[in-house]
Parts: sequence; structure tokens; C-alpha cells
Amino acid sequence: MTFKTITATAAVALLATACTTYDPYTGQPQRNNTAIGAGAGAVLGAGAGAIFAGEGDDLEGAAIGGALGALAGAAVGQYMDRQQRQLNQELAGTGIEVDRRGDNIVLNMPGDITFAFDRADIAPQFNPVLDDVARTLVEYNQTTVNVIGHTDSVGTDQYNQGLSERRASAVAGALTARGVAAQRIYVQGMGESQPIASNDTEEGRARNRRVEIILQPITQS
Repeated sequence: MTFKTITATAAVALLATACTTYDPYTGQPQRNNTAIGAGAGAVLGAGAGAIFAGEGDDLEGAAIGGALGALAGAAVGQYMDRQQRQLNQELAGTGIEVDRRGDNIVLNMPGDITFAFDRADIAPQFNPVLDDVARTLVEYNQTTVNVIGHTDSVGTDQYNQGLSERRASAVAGALTARGVAAQRIYVQGMGESQPIASNDTEEGRARNRRVEIILQPITQS
């Protein structure tokens, strides 16, 4: 896969068709018609480009937007270590979990602090947290930012899919408004398909209602 930066005008045209993206959980290529999601207008409205992956290409560390260099070798782990330390400091006591998975960093944002029930507008108390997250992402800009929305199993599959997309798009739009380059951001809704707890209890459903931000280093092949 080769990362390609395109203008906002071209992005709007391409969003009408399916594109190939790489699943941040598995690393496998996938067809995705909603990579930017319902908030594409807000994300692209910043005038920046968007990332699209060419189907069948090998993963390469091409610089996003011609401005960001790729990481290589030991520099990858060191870079993500520094970013993780800063995020741990910035987000301590906020309820946001900072999890390291290999060279990726996962920010787990529970639904009870991000959105009101059945809503996709960001809760006012969550804005200061997004300020902290965005500040670190702007500083550590050699990563892609994968914003993934999840729901519990209450409601229909179709409704939950749409809600997860709207929530992920809201977070992505908030990050771009705070200075995170839109061409770094990938948005996807997973609906109720990836629970992390049982949907049979209120506690479990609350854990499943979440938005994750997965930070992946831009690396050389």
C-alpha cells in the first residue's frame, strides 16, 4: 500500500467510490466505502488532503502530504515510547486508557465521558481531554490517526453502525479543528461488531460504547 495525498476536491470525488484501506487491528487490506465516514465534510473542510491506499500495493513509508518523514528501525519504538509517555502524563485521571500494542498506541475513550446516550455530539466535559490529545498528536506528527467508533448491542445493526460512524467522525472533526492534519486521519465505524465486554450487563454495554484512537507510526518498508 502506498499512501497518496490528494487535494480536498479530489478527495470528495473519491469518497463516492470504494477505496482500499488497512484495518488498524489486523493490518490486512480491506474494501471500505466509509473510510472517512459521515463527518467527511468537516474533516475535508479544513482544506487538507486525505489518505487513500492503492489496492494491491506494498506498505511503504511515503511521507504524508510531502511534509512528514517515515520512521525506520529502532527510531520507531523510541518515537512511540516518547509519545506514550506524554499521553500518559496528559491523560492521567481523565478516564482515557492508554494502551500499547506493539508499535501502536491505542487510546480507549469510554462512551460515558465522550457522548450522551444515543448522541453523536461531543459532551462538553470531553473537550479539555481532546485539547490534550490533539496537542500531543500535533507534536508527534509521524503517525496516522485511526479513529474507530464502537457501540453496544442495543438497537439494530444498521442503526449502531451509523451511530458508531457519526461518533468517530465527530472526534476526528474535533481533532482537525485543533490542528491535527486531516490527511493523517482515518475514520471508521465498527458498530457493535467488536465488543470488549459482555452486552448482557449494563457495565459491559458501557465498556462497549467507546471511541478508540489508534496511533500507527509511519514507517519505511
